[in-house]
This record gives sequence, structure tokens and C-alpha cells, in this order.
Amino acid sequence: MNVVILAAGQGKRMRSDLPKVLHAIAGKPMLAHVIETARQLLPARIVVVYGHGGERVREALAAEDLLWAKQEPQLGTGHAVLQALPHLDPAQPTLVLYGDVPLTRVATLRALLDAAEGGLGLLTVRLPDPTGYGRIVRADGEIKRIVEQKDADDTERAIDEVNTGILVAPTEALRRWLPGLGNRNAQGEYYLTDIVALAVSEGMAVQSAAPGARWEVEGVNSKRQLAELERIQQRNVADELMDAGVTLADPARIDVRGELICGRDVSIDVNCVFEGRVVLGDGVRIGPNCVLQDAIVGAGSIVGPFARLRPGTVLGTDVHIGNFVEVKNSTIADHSKANHLAYIGDATIGSRVNVGAGTITCNYDGANKHRTVIGDDAFIGSDTQLVAPVTVGRGATLGAGTTLTRDAPPDQLTVSRAKQVSIAGWKRPVKKKKG
Repeated sequence: MNVVILAAGQGKRMRSDLPKVLHAIAGKPMLAHVIETARQLLPARIVVVYGHGGERVREALAAEDLLWAKQEPQLGTGHAVLQALPHLDPAQPTLVLYGDVPLTRVATLRALLDAAEGGLGLLTVRLPDPTGYGRIVRADGEIKRIVEQKDADDTERAIDEVNTGILVAPTEALRRWLPGLGNRNAQGEYYLTDIVALAVSEGMAVQSAAPGARWEVEGVNSKRQLAELERIQQRNVADELMDAGVTLADPARIDVRGELICGRDVSIDVNCVFEGRVVLGDGVRIGPNCVLQDAIVGAGSIVGPFARLRPGTVLGTDVHIGNFVEVKNSTIADHSKANHLAYIGDATIGSRVNVGAGTITCNYDGANKHRTVIGDDAFIGSDTQLVAPVTVGRGATLGAGTTLTRDAPPDQLTVSRAKQVSIAGWKRPVKKKKG
């Protein structure tokens, strides 16, 4: 099939300089959600009709599989689809979607395609309050036309079955119908919905399908509506996670703004935000109020509370990242821990390393980033600053308050409270056995 996505609207009620379709739901522009849904239908062509915001929309979502048609000025939905016609394969039907209706499910669209059976198919929904929507006018159960709210009489306004705007039609028929649409209506626009009456006049079957949930066809015209759909989408994601076996302390208090992949027996506490692509291994526990972005957390690891994992973070097995610890572009190997008030940036940390409270990797010299390397079994004392580039040898110990500006030898104590000293032959204290 062909897919046409209408994304030319200005969205004045958003009260924003950002084009409406670029406002985000779950961390992605609304238009990106619609494009991803369209791709799952495996169409021959996807045409995005753009207008307001112009090149900003194209630049934000440019891809090889997308064709673009500009609508300028914006004269209605019928006029918008007309701009896409030159890009469409006339032998294939055309599905029309909307860039500000981001949550329609693939299964619903497949049901619409099946219902159309080569004719005209409309996605309709019944609403307790249909105000503002085009009404579906039927006779003897058959769809005859769609009348817009501003053009409807009292009887028509009482109809609760409304047009969602999403439809599928034979492309050859669109070529006949669209150039002849009129704009003698309250809006002075060329309505795509007028093709319903044209199809009926030609004797073409007009079928309908309904979405599984009302929120699938809800559009966004204001920041309030954007926030409402955000919460719906987050609850949908939370339900999917729980169905897959993830334990959520409160499904109403999680935000996934990208892709969250979880192993078995993962638990996530309240008010956690996941951005980009985050992978949590088996048995991972995420404490409350954590932010994880483009990070990988190994099996059995514990993160939080109040921890932040930034892009490029990779944690091995059984790693502990505690309260108010920030990790960025760093690899921390198995059984290491940084439990309190630390910043680990641009670092490679080995296994069984203890990073004391208040430790900072000083990775930025004002112009460039540098790397810190800490070997296996090292112990980093509290309130230590590691001025990169610097290496801490295997089994080394840094005394509390050390500012490390040169490499620390393996298996030695290094302190620099007055001056940096490495003590040969020093032995780390051994933990006394209880009892």
C-alpha cells in the first residue's frame, strides 16, 4: 500500500515555536511514532505531507524510506492528500494517517485494511461527547457521508459515531475525487471527508472499523492533550513491562522515553526515568528516583536511589551504584561498587574496585576529555580526585583526600594530602572475622 501522513498543521494552541508534530510523546516526536507504526505495515511508499515548520520537520525525521510533499498554503485535509498524489503508486490503495495522532496500534490499522476490501474504509469511534468531530451519517446502517461539526444540523450533531480522519481508499479513486473537491463550507477548506459522498455516488462500498481503545485515535492540539497522551503511553509501557515479568513499585510512576529491555526478575522503584536504549540484566534492582540513559546494567546489579547513568555507561555483573552517584561514558567491571556521592566520567574500572564517597574523576581540562583507568581490586579512598589521564594500578590503594595527578603503582598505598607519596611494602588491612 501507500501511506500518506498528514503533518502540515501549525498547532496554534500548542503556543510553541516548535512544529506541533515534533512535540514528544515518550521521548520521541509524535510524527516519529506515526512513521514507526506505518513502517510496521510494510508499505511500498510513505509520503509525509509537511508545511508549518517546513525544513525543521524534514531535518528532524529525514530517512531514506520517506518521501516528502509540501502543502503551502494549508487549505484542508483534501488539499493535503492532493499534494501527495504524484508520489503514490496508483495500483496500490492509500492509507491516510495523521502526524498528531501518535498512539494508533498496528492491529487497528490492519483491521481497517481488512474491512475496506478494496473499497473505501473509515476508522470510526463512538464518543460520549462527540463535540468538534465530523459525524458519520448512515442510512439503513450504511455510511452515506460525513458532516463536520460546523456544518451539521441539530439532528446530525446528536450522532455519537464520529470520523477519526484515518481512512484507506483506492488511489485511482483519489485521483478522480481530490481535484474536484469544493470548499463551500464553514471552514472554507477542502475536506478529505467529502470523498465519502463521492464514493457512495459511484456505488463504491464504504466500510468502517473501530479502534480497540479510544486513545488510539486521540489527537494532540494543546499541551494539556499532549500530557494526557503521555500518561496513557507510559501506562501502556508499564503494562507491557509487568506482563513481561518486571516488578514495578508503582506503574503510574515510571517514564520510559525510548527502549527499555529487561531480563528476568528485574525490579524498578518509583520515579525512575529511562531514556534512549537501556538494557537491564537478570535480577537488576533500580532504586527510586534514578535516571538511566543509553546504559547497560549487568545481572544482579543495584542502582540507586538517586543515581544517574548517562550515555556510554556499561555496568558488569553485581555492580553497586548508590545514592547520588553519576556515571558517564564509563565501564565498571564485575563486583565493583561506588555507593555514595561520586562522579565517574570517562573511566575504565576493573573488578572488585571500591570507589569511596566523594570521589571524582576529573576528566575535563577545559577543552578535552581524558580517561581514568582503575585496575582490578583497587581501593579508592573517600574524597579522592583523579586528574585524568591517570592510571591506578591493580590492587592499589588511594588514601582518603588524595588528589592523584600521576599514575599510582599497583599494590601500594598512594596518598597526597601534602605531597603525593607511594609507600613500598605497605599492606592493606585485612578484615577481621566476626566471632
